[in-house]
Amino acid sequence: MTPRHTLLALLVVVIWGVNFVAIDLGLTDVPPLLFLAMRFILVAVPAVFFIRPPAIGWRNILLIGAFLSLGQFTLLYLALALGMPPGLASLLLQTQIVFSVIVSSLLLREHPTKRQAVGIVIGMIGLAVVVVGHTRSAPWLPLVITLLAALSWAIGNVLSRRARAASGLALVVWSGLVVPIPSLALALLVDGPQAVGFSLAHLSLAAILSTVYTAVAASLVAYTIWNSLLARYPTGAVVPFTLLVPVIGILAAWVVFDERPAGSELIGGAIMLGGLAAAVLTRRPRAISFVPE
Repeated sequence: MTPRHTLLALLVVVIWGVNFVAIDLGLTDVPPLLFLAMRFILVAVPAVFFIRPPAIGWRNILLIGAFLSLGQFTLLYLALALGMPPGLASLLLQTQIVFSVIVSSLLLREHPTKRQAVGIVIGMIGLAVVVVGHTRSAPWLPLVITLLAALSWAIGNVLSRRARAASGLALVVWSGLVVPIPSLALALLVDGPQAVGFSLAHLSLAAILSTVYTAVAASLVAYTIWNSLLARYPTGAVVPFTLLVPVIGILAAWVVFDERPAGSELIGGAIMLGGLAAAVLTRRPRAISFVPE
């Protein structure tokens, strides 16, 4: 990669790493499901009026939106609202790489190489260390929900790969239309019309800025850059940059919230990232594309 494109890849990593802190800040004043609806309304509108839908069929668009956007972010927002530390969430979401390899093997018959299999085992050992260390001092439910978010992301990855949309940005915009109505309906059901109305009428500056950041920067801008890099370079040259996302996420949470991971979480996280690196840094050009959103 050229120095310019390397810097662009690093910019995407920073945007996605800080995104976890931005989400957590927005959840301070807005219920999670309402906040999710707000984000994806901004992702899809007005872009949907200027970008043609991807030529992959509406069934694929709906399925990808259901897992890659609605499922992943509903679970992630709920986990953060229930107390999941944003830095640790950025780390655990990277288990989507492991889940993507497994789901791809089941659905697409793309079986992992020996190197990927070893990486998966190492990654799962690191994950076990993180889980044991975290659940000793914090509730386990947000952690489980975060892992389910990673699984939903992985399923969306595989569905996206199978569909092979020509434009990643078009897929983000049109699949994003799947999110607002279900999440808003769930917000009305779970939080009640009064809470939803009050939140909308009393949006804080932090909630507004957080919504703009998550929608415009993390989804539209970062995805446009990311997919342009994937179009220029082999997947193996681009995807490994995602392993830096939890590093930025943990640092951002440390600076903003003074969130300091426990020693066992840091050790387990290092082992997990090492295993994921072994799984992703493969010489095969047909490596699965694990693209964060």
